[in-house]
Amino acid sequence: MTGRMNQPEKAARLFGGWQETMIWSCLQGVMGAIFANSEKEPDSAMALLGDFCFLAGRPDKSLASQALELAGRNFMIAVPQNRGWSDVIEACYGKRAVKTVRYAVKKEPQVFDRKRLQAAVDGLPDGYSLKMMDEALFWRCREIRWCRDWAAQYEDFAAYQKYGLGAVILKDGEPVSGASSYSGYIRGIEVEIDTREDYRRQGLALVCGAKLILECIKRGWYPSWDAQNPWSAALAEKLGYHLDHAYEAYEITKGAV
Repeated sequence: MTGRMNQPEKAARLFGGWQETMIWSCLQGVMGAIFANSEKEPDSAMALLGDFCFLAGRPDKSLASQALELAGRNFMIAVPQNRGWSDVIEACYGKRAVKTVRYAVKKEPQVFDRKRLQAAVDGLPDGYSLKMMDEALFWRCREIRWCRDWAAQYEDFAAYQKYGLGAVILKDGEPVSGASSYSGYIRGIEVEIDTREDYRRQGLALVCGAKLILECIKRGWYPSWDAQNPWSAALAEKLGYHLDHAYEAYEITKGAV
């Protein structure tokens, strides 16, 4: 029977060496949840956090078919551990599961060039201000659809202060670009970065991304990056990251296509 694990660390062996911080967040009990087919000796499990679902262990159709319901969402990005899980996703969701390609970025704590990052921050164009996420900005960003994921996975600002961090660029007092933590884990964050559509192609994402990385370094945190598309991968490389590999994921929607 599928259930939420009270001791999520018991599922750690199923995820093996999967270098995905959102899985770590779930296993550490920081945020998200692990669901499995057994509390004591699971052999199939999924990590749910925000819009993401990671499926591991023995492919289990019953478990995969409940992902949207258990997450309480109408949309989800499901990442299979292997081809067996891909087959299960396709069998469960059919045309509602659209295969896509994402890009894993290497986790290299010592790779960042601080001088280069500071130069990027210093290149903020005139007319803009750069500010670290405070409580007022936290609640404001949650109200704005295009940037709500900078704060949406955190219950409140106290949780964000403990496991989150963000840098926001403002124009006339309103957020127009930012780099923040989609999720947090012990000693690190998963970076979420975006710019309002009418302010793109001005280098703003590079500025706030550089600022966030520098602040993470000060805290001794690692700013993990997973690229949704080639644009995101290219930005990551400008900031000092190195691409690891492309991988398949499925964008799943609720109801008929």
